[in-house]
Order: sequence, then C-alpha cells, then structure tokens
Amino acid sequence: MTIIIQDVLDALTAPATAVPNSVDKLLFGNDRTIVSGIAVTFMVTQHVLEQAHRFGANLILTHEGAFYSHHHSLQIHADESVFKAKKQFIEQNDLAVYRVHDFLHRNYPDAIMEGLIRALDWEPYVNETFPTATVVTIPAISVSETAEYVKMRLGISTLRVVGDLTKSCSRIGLLVGNRGGSELAIPLFEQHRLDLIVYGEGPEWETPEYVRDAVHMGEDKALLVLGHLESEQPGMKRLAERLSKMFATVPVHFIPVDSVFKFV
Repeated sequence: MTIIIQDVLDALTAPATAVPNSVDKLLFGNDRTIVSGIAVTFMVTQHVLEQAHRFGANLILTHEGAFYSHHHSLQIHADESVFKAKKQFIEQNDLAVYRVHDFLHRNYPDAIMEGLIRALDWEPYVNETFPTATVVTIPAISVSETAEYVKMRLGISTLRVVGDLTKSCSRIGLLVGNRGGSELAIPLFEQHRLDLIVYGEGPEWETPEYVRDAVHMGEDKALLVLGHLESEQPGMKRLAERLSKMFATVPVHFIPVDSVFKFV
C-alpha cells in the first residue's frame, strides 16, 4: 500500500487533542509526497539530514527545530551561510521535515517522559504522573550510585550534580527538556518530599542554587542534570519504535544525535 506523508502525520497525531499555537508543522516538503522511508531524530542536524538521505528516507521527524530557534524563524538566518547550505541540502534532495514537539509534550501522558522512564527501566517504580513531571520511588541507593546507573542506562559519560553524593535517595522527580526551572522543580521537591530531582536543563541560578542552600541548611536534597538532548532523545527513540509497528511496509530509522558539548 502506498503511504504518503499526510498518512504518517494523521496517524502520528490522531489520538491527540489539538494544541493551540503549536510549533508542530511540516517545515519542508509536500504532504502528498509518497514516503520512501522515515527518519526519527531529536535534532535535525546536517549530519542527520545526510544520514537520512543515505538511508533513502525522505520524511524526517524531528523533535527540535531545524534552524536554531523554537519558532522556526526563517528570516533571522536567511542570509547566513550555514542556514543557506542546510536549507539548500533539504530542498535539493526533496526531503520533508516535520517538527513533532508539542504533540509529544502537551498531550497526557507526556510521550517524551515515557521514553525517559522506559530507558531508565523505572516503569515499575512510577508513583505519580503529572503533565510536566513524574515521581518515582526506587529502592534506596546513594546519589552517586543513582548517577552511575543513569549514566549507564542513557549512555551518558558525565552528569552535573548538586548535593552530597553519599546521601541515600529513593524518592525521585523527573523533569525532561527545559523544565528544570524553579517554578516547577522547587514545588516538586517540597510537595512530594523528594530526595533527588533528575532534569534535562534549567537556569543555573534557580534550582541548583536552591539545592545548594537546602544542603547547607542540613536538608538531604540533590540534583542530577542530564542535558536537554540526553533527557529527551529516549522519547524520540520510542516514537520510532511505535512508527515501525504502525507502518510496517515503510523503513523507519531512529537516528541518534551525540551530545553537542565536549568537556575539556
């Protein structure tokens, strides 16, 4: 059976409630194009574009935007050399790029969060699930042991930590992406009596400084910072697995992205 791009988009968003002012849209391509293959990724980097083209995939589903801004502001970079070369590659190779962000985050449960929990193998330990966070209770181990476990499960070489690594933790809050700001993380700590929060990223002067002061005052609180990509990429891998089952006749490739940062 012939599958066109609109078939994939319809199946992808069918169970969802419409999200007002969503950034999810077909950034490049024609929705009537026949799909030769699907590439799923966290970030549609130039390397990802080249890999997708090499795999014969003409539809790329990306969680984050193609051109360095959340709202796909094309005019900001219109005359910039990297922007022009990337756009030219997409158009010359007839690639379609669809941004799938709000659909995954704003419909309950958060599919990106589900991917992280599955990658950590913490599904049996989930206590409470909220639109922006999940609380798990694991068998008590030290913060250091938890950090090593998270690194192993997610394939991360380094983590940023605030707090005493020797302290025991069991009650853990999870926040993916950029949800690590104080308005979400601090109430989560307080209202759910958490020992530890694991998040993607957030302002360094907010939650990390709160944890620093809490530890100085004798409270057993700690924070693990994964990185935005590292916290959300498992959710996109899970999406690729779902699409493989939904479109068995179309090759589906998950293309992981390495951490953007090196440590020196």
